[in-house]
Amino acid sequence: MLDAFDRRILGLLQEDADLPLQEVADRVGLSASACSRRIMRMRQDGTIARRIAVLDRKRMNLPTTVFVVIRTTRHAADWLDEFRQALAAIPEIVEVHRLTGNFDYILKLVLPNVESYDTIYKALVRRIELSDVSAYISMETLKDETALPTGYAVSP
Repeated sequence: MLDAFDRRILGLLQEDADLPLQEVADRVGLSASACSRRIMRMRQDGTIARRIAVLDRKRMNLPTTVFVVIRTTRHAADWLDEFRQALAAIPEIVEVHRLTGNFDYILKLVLPNVESYDTIYKALVRRIELSDVSAYISMETLKDETALPTGYAVSP
């Protein structure tokens, strides 16, 4: 069961997964060994899914965000498998969501510039049949968080 200590540990690790164990323990009010056991348990039970490095998009020369909405007339399992394979083959596509409403999918692309979108578009439609594709260029990012709110966490 996740308690207030676990939630505080998770919050700190989402801010900086490289925090020394003793600092995490001090900040949540636990001993280092108790904190270590909690982190290990949350890794083993899947609460902590992975540790990653968040890269600076400008330094990676990927300052442009394009959202692509897709409609398709195909919804069969074989088409969906092909679609997943097409998405996996294009690293500039960093998020994909299946939607309700007027569109079937929304994709988030990170690109060096707007002109690069055409290359990605052509690569995608070469791999998979789509009925409607529309792109929207992000003018400004108002919020970009990687941390999840911990208040809703439940035990696995």
